[in-house]
Amino acid sequence: MKLIRFGEAGRERPGIQLPDGSRVDASAFGADYDEAFFGGDGLRRLRDWCDRSAARAPRVTPETRLGPPLCRPSKIVCIGLNFRDHAAESGMELPKEPVIFFKASSSVVGPNDPLVIPRNSRKVDWEVELAVAIGARAQYVTPDEAPRHIAGYVLHNDYSEREFQLERGGQWVKGKSADSFAPLGPFLATPEEIPDPGALTMWLTVNGETRQRSTTANMIFNVAHLVSYVSQFMTLLPGDVISTGTPAGVGLGIKPAPVYLKPGDVVALGIDGLGEQRQQAVAYMR
Repeated sequence: MKLIRFGEAGRERPGIQLPDGSRVDASAFGADYDEAFFGGDGLRRLRDWCDRSAARAPRVTPETRLGPPLCRPSKIVCIGLNFRDHAAESGMELPKEPVIFFKASSSVVGPNDPLVIPRNSRKVDWEVELAVAIGARAQYVTPDEAPRHIAGYVLHNDYSEREFQLERGGQWVKGKSADSFAPLGPFLATPEEIPDPGALTMWLTVNGETRQRSTTANMIFNVAHLVSYVSQFMTLLPGDVISTGTPAGVGLGIKPAPVYLKPGDVVALGIDGLGEQRQQAVAYMR
């Protein structure tokens, strides 16, 4: 299945993207895609509802805004330097263990919502990433057990403000957490839709110019390892998100001088089986 949420920001309704690409309103199912849904056998019940009712459910028009395909998670756990080529372009050694940092859940937006460049920002960067949604409470799970705790996969652009992240002291989280810095979607694909998350082509362009093109086969630590590893340090709740890292091609790594986003720039990205996103950068206005 492919889960969507649609409508006005903050008032999204649940839906389903059908195999032919059309979208239907699943409000009649009676539950949004939140922690209770993922932790309470919601995916099985939703499949049953789809078999009975999706064919006659109201259609969602192509022009309708898509929101993030799951409700605001309790946490977004990000993995840094998880691609060999990205570590090299960053001038850093390959990590011996996964590098963990957080992204504020208030940064989550829909896949095509504007990127808002924060106040006093000069170095906003892009990062196409595969994100994993947790489907069952995970604590001290093994890599072999990890797949049973995965609800699905989703495309994520892990935007970063490099000055805030790297030049202002403290932890990376303050360069990762501005509003609009975590576009998710267009849909959440359940595991049967993505049989091998370790072999997905991923790409990103800025103003039509290719900046990132790689595959999840280049990850240092695979999905099962990451779910297991993170669960050794914190309890992962249903609906939580783990973002698994980005390949080479970020603005910070461009030679001879880094390139960062400015108002008017357009970022497009995609991962095989997980659709595409498009964000236009706008200046913060308040």
